Amino acid sequence: MADSRTSPPDAPSEGAPAGASSPEAPPPGGPPSGNGTADQRPQLPPGGEMSFIDHLEELRWSLFKGFAALAGGIVVCIVFRGWILREVLLGPLEPDFLMYRVLALDAVPVTLLNRTVTGQFFADIGVIVACGFVIGSPGAVYYLWKFVEPALYPEEKENLRFSAAFASFFFLLGVAFGYLILTPIALQFFATYQLSPEVVNEFDISRYFNLLIFWALGCGVLFELPVAVYLLTNMGLVTPDLLRTYRKYALMVVLVMAAMFTPPDPISQMLVALPLLLLYEASIYISVLTTRRRRQKQA
Repeated sequence: MADSRTSPPDAPSEGAPAGASSPEAPPPGGPPSGNGTADQRPQLPPGGEMSFIDHLEELRWSLFKGFAALAGGIVVCIVFRGWILREVLLGPLEPDFLMYRVLALDAVPVTLLNRTVTGQFFADIGVIVACGFVIGSPGAVYYLWKFVEPALYPEEKENLRFSAAFASFFFLLGVAFGYLILTPIALQFFATYQLSPEVVNEFDISRYFNLLIFWALGCGVLFELPVAVYLLTNMGLVTPDLLRTYRKYALMVVLVMAAMFTPPDPISQMLVALPLLLLYEASIYISVLTTRRRRQKQA
């Protein structure tokens, strides 16, 4: 009579070495079988490594979101276009501009002329785009930070999070300084400077707009000095002793830059040079604190 018993489904086949497992039953949690032609690898977990294509896709979306933040800032400026043109672009031309009273300047009205066919059009578009860039820049920095964040260690995330937040803060602070302090001083100096009473000062709107953007955004970039020093110190490229050694050269550079950006009078130059010197001293202090933290972590 035939034996009706069946062997267990996972029993090794005849001739197989003891302890060998069936290819249909891979160990739990182990790698998939490699003897199939199709790639049966599972999807990577959230914390797994990304392929090069995945990185490109993530970068593409981060750039898209960053540009969307800038575009959102431009849309806001389009909505408030009338106020921006009247108060931001043309505000420093009027003697009753707020900062003239704050700085105790004896302001005179400034006359603008349009000497090109497209001068007013590009000044209109340019000031909207520039203001939108300033408003949307924190969002662009945030999405750039979100792209870099997953590749960082916890302590690196903390350092870069600090840098991203303060980069936006110091940039906006520098833009405000350039527009509210530097622009009124320089504009009134050039408006009242005359070689002869027969020569009338009437400024071209294109040149005026270019100088306004240069003064505001230029100061925004200069005010990023503490953030740059913080990052370079974390990378070990800058030390407090190095900054102290080059302090006198930094003083010379600051004074030269103040002379370039301001009228040739000592009060205006000091108004611009003093914040830059304070930023340099603050950078030294930030470098000291950062170096101390790095040494404590390495100890």
